[in-house]
Amino acid sequence: MGDLRRPFFSWKSPMRRSALNLRSPLPRAPRRGLLARIGPGLITGASDDDPSGIATYSQVGSQFGLGMLWTMVFSYPLMGGIQEISARVGRVTGHGLAESLRKHFPGWVLYAAIGLLLVANTINIGADVGAMGAALHLLIGGPIQIYILGFGLLCLGLQIFIPYRRYVPYLKWLCLGLFAYVGILFVVKIPWPGVFHATLLPHIQFTKEALTATVAIFGTTISPYLFFWQASEEVEEQKLDPMEAPLLKAPEQGPEQLGTMQTDTWVGMAISNIVAFFIILTAAVVLNAHGIKDIQTSSQAAEALRPVAGRFAFLLFSLGIIGTGLLAVPVLAGSSAYALGEARRWPVGLEKKPQSARGFYWVIALSTLVGVGLNALHLDPVKVLFWSAVTNGVVAAPLMVMIMLLASRETVMGEFTLSLRLKVLGWSATVVMAAVSVGMFATMGK
Repeated sequence: MGDLRRPFFSWKSPMRRSALNLRSPLPRAPRRGLLARIGPGLITGASDDDPSGIATYSQVGSQFGLGMLWTMVFSYPLMGGIQEISARVGRVTGHGLAESLRKHFPGWVLYAAIGLLLVANTINIGADVGAMGAALHLLIGGPIQIYILGFGLLCLGLQIFIPYRRYVPYLKWLCLGLFAYVGILFVVKIPWPGVFHATLLPHIQFTKEALTATVAIFGTTISPYLFFWQASEEVEEQKLDPMEAPLLKAPEQGPEQLGTMQTDTWVGMAISNIVAFFIILTAAVVLNAHGIKDIQTSSQAAEALRPVAGRFAFLLFSLGIIGTGLLAVPVLAGSSAYALGEARRWPVGLEKKPQSARGFYWVIALSTLVGVGLNALHLDPVKVLFWSAVTNGVVAAPLMVMIMLLASRETVMGEFTLSLRLKVLGWSATVVMAAVSVGMFATMGK
């Protein structure tokens, strides 16, 4: 475990290196500017504000007004902590999360978690492409089902036919779509004293409705697919840089690699929570304040904005749904493929060509197409989001326990086991998500 004493030989020791048959020390990776330091963390954080998340935040803001803004401040350090830990596992071991878990935990535990992850991700993909199709229909009219199919095929084609090194810049640019929700605030009046009071000195309610909303928020902001995606993308980024290597093989690169990863992760999670904060705020001051308290989908939220806040606010909100959906669907499908592929020891990676990683790309294709197909069933969008949140809640806390135990083992992480700061943040997030899961089941029968 991480609190055991260090072995006599250091990981930096040449004798230790030789014994482990590791490569010679590599030069330190050169320092990079801020723009070069953002990548997997930014994309992961931005994808968390997907159309399903937008629907959840809109529901909460319209129903409770400013009363749930505090959750974004409270969840930020927990979300940032567990994402940094997941990214750290990837950087240190050079393997994705599922591959590391496979080596150190019983297979049935890992496959149970991955099975639930695949179900939740596929449901989320269906909800997201459905919301994107509905948003485009609101903007230009036309057949929603054709738009849904088109968006699904577009996301699938980008992942299959464009290598990761050429694909990731587009994902970064799509993150700009999030700022549509910040722009809305320039066209609506905000009661800032009330906002600050509700955020910093909240009146926390313990009603069934408030508990359900809190469960939905935490189930949206701290989701298992984010853990798998970021860890795997840290590995992808590491492989693309000839000057970098897994930190178990090049511990001298630790300060630079981990510093870059930490900056990227916390910036990405901050953007995610700031945007979510503004979505809740927009729904509160525009919809709740005008008596509109029953919003079920992100497209309904966009449509409700038009008569109250004007066409420009409606346009920004709708375009934001499409932009975040184009970002989130590949992340959802990709995280499923990384998780199952690593567990099955398949070749994985968005940098690989389809013929050299068939299983990996088949998972992406099936997840996306089944998600698209779910929209043909005309399922209740509220129930779809609810059961997706339930599935995420079931898998999140046990998976986080496994991640924390893994990242605390010196046999896995070498000298890069978790610091006290990360242990506190990681275990706190795990306890909160366990409590959220219990709360979720407690509200189901009421």
